Formats: sequence, C-alpha cells, structure tokens
Amino acid sequence: QVQLVESGGGLVQAGGSLRLSCTASGRTLSSYTMGWFRQAPGKERAFIARITPNSRSINIADAVKGRFTISRDNAKNTVYLQMNSLEPEDTAIYFCAGSWLVTPGTNDYRYWGQGTQVTVSS
Repeated sequence: QVQLVESGGGLVQAGGSLRLSCTASGRTLSSYTMGWFRQAPGKERAFIARITPNSRSINIADAVKGRFTISRDNAKNTVYLQMNSLEPEDTAIYFCAGSWLVTPGTNDYRYWGQGTQVTVSS
C-alpha cells in the first residue's frame, strides 16, 4: 500500500509561483507513473501532468503548458509540480496520484493523496 501526501499549497498572488511536493510512504514511488490533478469548486477533477517512472515521458495539460512542470526524485520518493505565472483560474485543490500503468488514463490511478489547496488571488 502506498500513502501519498501533498504539500506546498497556499495563498499566492497572481503571477506568483508555488512548488507542490508529493511524498510517498509505505512503498517506493520509483515503479509508478505519477500524476497531478486538480479540482476547482464546482468542477470535476482535471488532469494536469504525469511523469513516467524513469522521467523519460512527461505529459502536461494544455491549460497549464508553459507554466507548470512536473519532475520527480525517486531517491527522495517525491514528485514535484512547479507552478509559475499562476492565475486565479488555477485556484483548486491539487492531488497527486500513482499508477502501475506507464501511460494511465485519468481513471487508471490507484493511489491518491488527500490534496493540497492552492488559492491564487487577483
């Protein structure tokens, strides 16, 4: 069993940056494709980014491409989401998730964190 814990969320002004971290316990992350998702109030959970176990393949959603990057440090059992040029529309709860599949769809992630709140003020 893998437990995922997100951190790094908070309140930031538009144009600012945050780096989210997702740290695993119970099992190493190195075998999992890891993803980041977000859910804004009144909206469905949306895919943001994913990274394969060896970091060779990265996918970023069009809505955040050029502003957000995903990376991982398997030695630290941690995945990161660097968010730059934040906009009020980025306000949401951000979740990390892990999947055994190399290229999982949104419904293919088995392990989920509890989420961290990101609020961007205008």
